[in-house]
Amino acid sequence: MNIEHIKKVDPMVAEQIELELKRQQETIELIASENITSLAVMEAAGSVLTNKYAEGKPHKRFYNGCEHVDVIEELAQKRACELFHMDHANVQPHSGAQANMAVFVYALKIGDTILGMDLSNGGHLSHGSPVNFSGLYFNVKSYGVDENGNIDYENVRQLALEHKPKLIICGASNYSKVIDFKKFKEIADEVGALLLADIAHIAGLVVAGIHPSPAPYADFVTTTTHKSLRGPRGGIIMCKEEHAAGIDKAVFPGIQGGPLEHIVAAKAVALKEAGEPEFKTYAEQIVKNAKALAQGLLDNGMDIVGGMTENHLMTLDLRKTGKTGKDMANVLERVGITANKNTVPNDPQSPFVTSGIRLGTPAVTTRGFKEEDLRVVAEIIADAIKNSDNDAELAKIREKSLALCKKYPLYEG
Repeated sequence: MNIEHIKKVDPMVAEQIELELKRQQETIELIASENITSLAVMEAAGSVLTNKYAEGKPHKRFYNGCEHVDVIEELAQKRACELFHMDHANVQPHSGAQANMAVFVYALKIGDTILGMDLSNGGHLSHGSPVNFSGLYFNVKSYGVDENGNIDYENVRQLALEHKPKLIICGASNYSKVIDFKKFKEIADEVGALLLADIAHIAGLVVAGIHPSPAPYADFVTTTTHKSLRGPRGGIIMCKEEHAAGIDKAVFPGIQGGPLEHIVAAKAVALKEAGEPEFKTYAEQIVKNAKALAQGLLDNGMDIVGGMTENHLMTLDLRKTGKTGKDMANVLERVGITANKNTVPNDPQSPFVTSGIRLGTPAVTTRGFKEEDLRVVAEIIADAIKNSDNDAELAKIREKSLALCKKYPLYEG
């Protein structure tokens, strides 16, 4: 990676970039919401397009000089619609949370009732958390999962019948099972609600046909572009044609000003990559790797919420170990594995401490890890947790993870 200009202008920032590259090269990345972009995506994100202001939609801008960014943005829109089989796409949202916010602005009035997955059970902040805009300005009713980590669809239906939400949200930030979008649509239709499918985590799996698509059922589909889709950090909203004008207006001028056209270009590149045959193979490997990691953890005496995973992630349940997610995530970092603490169903710990750790395989799969490597990763995780107070053992375990990282160089060669 060439950062020679940054070195000349700002050596302090350049030093941290180089250190971050080294950290990524020497770390097994298991944060489920992170991935590793291609150099092409990074080049687009760092291109001259960052200089351009382009408020409005293609060919309806408030600034002149937008003829080239118009072409790029329309390419991104077209590719998103084709990949996800949706009528309309707005590729301007800066994040997945802002994509969700735009749907709220378009579809709801302050105080309207929404039904979404509870944050502590695997939902997202923007699905109704009381500390988020979605919980601050709307009447939130939440559904969760059972002890096995499964959505109880009959419970969702009963909550919908009782509270008559205007919008039902399906999709999650920590749910390891296949989501039944058809059932959610049936529930939404029964109570006259609109349906928002937030597929931020599983977008790459949906594109590749590894996870069922919400396209036939959802009024709105939102996603990030930086998780399993392997693009830049950003968001996309897709919807039925009847909602297109309203969604576009909700994004601008509703919640955002000028779009980040360099990031829109990076989204376009990532979407092109996701349409290639190799991407399907990649997505299939994500799930194979996740299953290998989950089975490896079980074989090493660990517990997984729900017993197994059906997608790219899982939650390691630490309750029987007597250790917390917060502490063990820090221990894993010491041995070269990055993950994040996460609640488990009916967690006795607070959300700031937790009894679980969320693990995901998109980033290591991009790097080239296969099933046998994930079985080694499972051993490293289990050994680190079992030896969490033994500095000498943790140092030996760190060497094992470093050897795996060297096997799959990052941004080298």
